[in-house]
Amino acid sequence: MNAPMKAPCSECKGKLRRKTIRQEFERGGVKVRISGIKAWVCAQCGEIYFEPGGADRVSEAVNCLFALAVVERQSKGKLDARVS
Repeated sequence: MNAPMKAPCSECKGKLRRKTIRQEFERGGVKVRISGIKAWVCAQCGEIYFEPGGADRVSEAVNCLFALAVVERQSKGKLDARVS
């Protein structure tokens, strides 16, 4: 799973490795966190890259979690989700 990608990081030219990551997002005081995201991560600078379409799927999931937080009136809390 963590084999290096052939293309280097566009920021620092470091090696990219496949990892499962967790990201936290905040909007209007609401925090949501998604774990289990598969991405390419630069071993040198930490820049994150997604497979084609991956960023769109993460964005859609985050937007759904923010909508759920509003419906559940959890504006001061934090929602967690795991991608499987």
